[in-house]
Amino acid sequence: MKQGKTSSIKSAITLCCLAISSAASAQGAPKPSELNNPLAIVLLIVAAALMLAIVMLAPALIGAAQVYMEKRREEAANATPVKTLLVIGLCFTSSIVFAQDGANATAAQTVSTTISGLSKFSFYTLMSVITLEIIVLLTMLHYLKLLITKDKVVVAVEHKLARIPVWKTWWEKINSFRPEHQVGDTGHNYDGIRELDNKLPPWWLYGFYGCIVFAIVYLYRYEVVHSAPSSKQEYEIAMVKAEEDKLEYLKNAANNVDENTVTLIADADALDEGKKIFLSTCAACHGPEGQGTVGPNLTDDYWLHKGSVQDVFKTIKYGIPEKGMKSWKDDFSPVQIAKLTSYIKSIRGTKPINPKEPQGEIFTGESPAPPDSLKTGTDKKFAFNNP
Repeated sequence: MKQGKTSSIKSAITLCCLAISSAASAQGAPKPSELNNPLAIVLLIVAAALMLAIVMLAPALIGAAQVYMEKRREEAANATPVKTLLVIGLCFTSSIVFAQDGANATAAQTVSTTISGLSKFSFYTLMSVITLEIIVLLTMLHYLKLLITKDKVVVAVEHKLARIPVWKTWWEKINSFRPEHQVGDTGHNYDGIRELDNKLPPWWLYGFYGCIVFAIVYLYRYEVVHSAPSSKQEYEIAMVKAEEDKLEYLKNAANNVDENTVTLIADADALDEGKKIFLSTCAACHGPEGQGTVGPNLTDDYWLHKGSVQDVFKTIKYGIPEKGMKSWKDDFSPVQIAKLTSYIKSIRGTKPINPKEPQGEIFTGESPAPPDSLKTGTDKKFAFNNP
């Protein structure tokens, strides 16, 4: 194969030399060279590059043809149609160059026209050579592609004819199956059943080794240097986080309290805050002790607008405009109104000095629950209890 490639290259080089020498001898008497023309230089460079590509591609094409023909068990000599085409093309090129004799004689007798400073004959000659080289190069590429495609088709057909599923091939690789004659024998034989010394599959061994490495890293990190929390520590951290989330949730839930969800507050601090709000805003109409002045008495069991904790919260929140009581929902938060409501409910039965006469309907409903039964958590300021 190497000798065929070398002979092809030598043949191409020899024909090029013959063409160049023939062209040189055909020029006759020396005359001003046209090589100084930029167009001539460009065309010569293009022609030389195409020739170089043809010479470099020829061995690959010939080699592919020979491999293909060998697979088909035919003679290597039958795989040279492209080589013949190349030689014919080069001979045609040299023939075009030899034809310059008669043309030069005619051009010497007549005044020739030029194309960009290059004679028409030289221009068309170079263009013909370049065109021919392009045709030869495209033909070679076509045959090379055809041979490669045929080779791929043959390989695919052979693989299909083998009828070996892809999954089976991969399964055999990952398990490293071996024929029976390559497997050792442990010497254990019972009732015609022999115990073979099969090696463990690679995937099992690598998994086992990975478990060993993981165990070492885990033991070192969690039990030696303690760079990560243990299971018990993770549980404790999660419980602390859950308690914080719980307090945050209760805080938000308290801020969202309304007349439907409000309950009595028994926490002393919350009731003190409710008392401060009462003295600053409610005492003017209901008296500092809730005995009643302009407004009704808040210490007895009689209520003009019902006396449940939800009703009192609603009365404070929305007010009674027709009786001169304003709405306090824009002045206080729902939590503050809930504290104020719980304080008002906590002064029932205190019997202040000079109480106002009872007004409305009697109501003896809920009463604050004991503080210890309402608190959950150590930092909670108040809790709610359903009536």
